[in-house]
Amino acid sequence: MNVDPKPLVACRECDLILREIELLPGGIACCRCCGAHLYRNSPDSLDRTLALVLTASMLLIIANVYPILGIEIQGVRNATNLYGAVCALWDQNMRSISLVVFITTILIPVIELSMMLYLLLPLRMRRVPAGVPLILRILQCIKPWGMVEVFMLGVLVSLVKLAGSASVIPGAALWSFGGLTLILAAVAASFNSRDIWAHLEIKSGGEELR
Repeated sequence: MNVDPKPLVACRECDLILREIELLPGGIACCRCCGAHLYRNSPDSLDRTLALVLTASMLLIIANVYPILGIEIQGVRNATNLYGAVCALWDQNMRSISLVVFITTILIPVIELSMMLYLLLPLRMRRVPAGVPLILRILQCIKPWGMVEVFMLGVLVSLVKLAGSASVIPGAALWSFGGLTLILAAVAASFNSRDIWAHLEIKSGGEELR
């Protein structure tokens, strides 16, 4: 009896179970029932995602080391970075807000980018990292908690409100956060766990990773 070796895929919209099909580069598979997108054949998606993750990592370091902005009032200038802002909130007894800012803008992005580097770098060097299923599950769970774009929106609102009463000097970290927001969006659009599993299947089958 002939068995179709192609894996099954479930539609996220209507839960229809389908067999995967071969796609041309750039092609998109759609559900035959509801028309929802199932998966895409993105050539070199892992290399592209790795480049974006490395760029995001550098921007995240800059965003946490350099000042976000400076405020000058009557000749007195004060500037702080993101960690300093978290500490200031903690010292002012706004500890719940301090924890939320720390977790969503520092801890979660660091964990997310570190785990993606842990997955992508070994695959780029034709190696299989340990604990891939666990890492992918953790990435799926923490993804909604990364809120760099929300923090960026809050900073912009604060800049508008402070512009009338003080001289606001944007710091290097502010521009880095702006770039980080765009790069993280590109990472989310480029990263596909299906491609990870496809590379692992090639490796397990004794073929060379590409």
